[in-house]
Amino acid sequence: MADSEYDGPLAKEIDTVLNAGLERLGYTSFRPGQREALTLILTKGALLLVAPTGGGKSMTFQLPATILPGTTLVVSPLIALMQDQVRHLQERGIAATYLAATLDGAEVSARMSAMARGEYKLVYVAPERLSAPGFRELIHRIPIPLLAIDEAHCISEWGHDFRPEYLQIGELVRTLNTRVLACTATATPVVRDEILARLGLTSETPQVLRGFARPNLSLRVSEVADKKHRCGLVDALLAEALGGPPSRRGRPAKGSAIVYAPTRKGTEAEAERLEKLGWRVLPYHAGLDPSRRDRAQRAFLDGDLDIVVATNAFGMGIDRSDVRAVVHLAPPSSIEAYYQEVGRAGRDGEDAFGLLLFTARDIVLRKRLIQRPAGDNAVDPAIIEHKWGLFLELMRWAEGGTCRHDAILRYFGDEGEELGGCGRCDICISLDGDDDVDEAEVTLIVRKALSAVARIHHRFGLTAAAKLLEGADDDRLRRAGLDRTTTFGCLADHPSEWLNRLLRRCVTAGWVDFSGDDRPVAVLTEAGRRVMKAEAPARLLLPPKLDASSRAKRDGKGASRSRSESPTADLDAAAMAVFEALRSHRLEVAKADGVPPYVVASDRSLRDVALLRPRTIEELKMAHGIGPAKAEKYGDGLLEVVAQSQRS
Repeated sequence: MADSEYDGPLAKEIDTVLNAGLERLGYTSFRPGQREALTLILTKGALLLVAPTGGGKSMTFQLPATILPGTTLVVSPLIALMQDQVRHLQERGIAATYLAATLDGAEVSARMSAMARGEYKLVYVAPERLSAPGFRELIHRIPIPLLAIDEAHCISEWGHDFRPEYLQIGELVRTLNTRVLACTATATPVVRDEILARLGLTSETPQVLRGFARPNLSLRVSEVADKKHRCGLVDALLAEALGGPPSRRGRPAKGSAIVYAPTRKGTEAEAERLEKLGWRVLPYHAGLDPSRRDRAQRAFLDGDLDIVVATNAFGMGIDRSDVRAVVHLAPPSSIEAYYQEVGRAGRDGEDAFGLLLFTARDIVLRKRLIQRPAGDNAVDPAIIEHKWGLFLELMRWAEGGTCRHDAILRYFGDEGEELGGCGRCDICISLDGDDDVDEAEVTLIVRKALSAVARIHHRFGLTAAAKLLEGADDDRLRRAGLDRTTTFGCLADHPSEWLNRLLRRCVTAGWVDFSGDDRPVAVLTEAGRRVMKAEAPARLLLPPKLDASSRAKRDGKGASRSRSESPTADLDAAAMAVFEALRSHRLEVAKADGVPPYVVASDRSLRDVALLRPRTIEELKMAHGIGPAKAEKYGDGLLEVVAQSQRS
């Protein structure tokens, strides 16, 4: 790390310095993890920051830039983000600029001359700029107190958006001898390790992983049967999130939405369909004339559009806080890509929705896309295998039977923020609200499945576990003597495909993992052992007995629930106020007791309490799911919340 006159004061009075920078940027408080990240950057000199879209990553390089002498350099591939952030900084009186291919040569020369004179506190550059000899010579002549690399996952060949031009940043890090901040919204542990290695940073470099928990997002997934079914789900979600097209309501929609389509043709077709329904909507994709793309982007940012229908070319660097819904008409390439895109909803912290739709054909189409060469050269088989693995992880998540938020947090390695059930995603709603589910039966089935994994632990893959449960004739099971165990055939009344789906859901739940590279074997995790031993609850939505498309054709809905089916659909304004107060109380109690919120009470239970508004413990027991034990442990608190709501 380069020495500076601020090193001493920063070490002694870090809070004072950070608060002063916060005020200058126009903020009143830090988001979770920001103060920690800033302190590490200023005192340790290197940091890998992983936070989701809208998680406040830009603060971690903008604030140091305002208090450190010299010019902070920000490497970013997103021209729209550069322009937007530079504009906001200039509005705060902070000297900033950007260098991109969209500028003419004279303007670039003028801005580089101003850089040489030390007139900027921040300069944003595209990674391609780093290879220009004149620019390289310039940044080695002026003080660069901090080098920030945005979208740092682009440096990893195993990231979902690898860009070769990022590979030269490592050399720059070694020659500049400056503070280094690598930021990304999506990076698994493997990708994080490669980022550090390619930047020449040690494995001891501090890492801050924060903000992946987004419980205000109601995540839903549905397999669609046909176009009519898909359109019905999209229209229902947009009506729920935005309140209906303004042409029918007579007033603007309550927020905005982004609909992601897999193809340019599909983008324009869906935009045309929604426009006919009365929505203010425009398409956005790379094949459009730049002026049309700019017009759509500007109209969206200015609030002149309700919906943008786009390919994944849209959204990077877009900062509109009132996006109430993100819809995927087809699955993207990975969980990383999905969470980055769906994370554009609800950035103001208010309720928002994410709906992911898929069909059986999407898996085949994605495999073809991965295998398709970009030019004359064949695709590296290792890259194909890796990208295919990322997509399969997304599909496993899509068909998973546990809280969608917690599954994502486990995927990113952010177990510290696990919610223990968000109570809002389609899985949690199903688990909390389905009276037909026999919890004892679910628990027994899950424990049997995990016992099969325990039997083949570190020996075979999941297929062997499924065959063990099925009681199939299999040489491996016979040689290992597993056909003589009590687990053999213990779920023989279920078809093999159902058993495989059950085991995949156990993987998504974090109860089963894999070991080994070439031929990975299944292992029972510690969490899985606790569930198997009845030391932890088996909260899992079992795979449907009918396939998803058959269910969709039968009931016209699929996994996504309409407003009429939601836990709060029948609550009036007064009851809704009680329900929200009960939810806040439940969260406080859960945190104090160190238990998941559903242990205190499910959303279904809180809904009934809000409707009943009980005054005594006996009346409270009339609510769904409130038995004698819960009433004794949590009843007084719930009754007090109801009483307070009645008085206010």
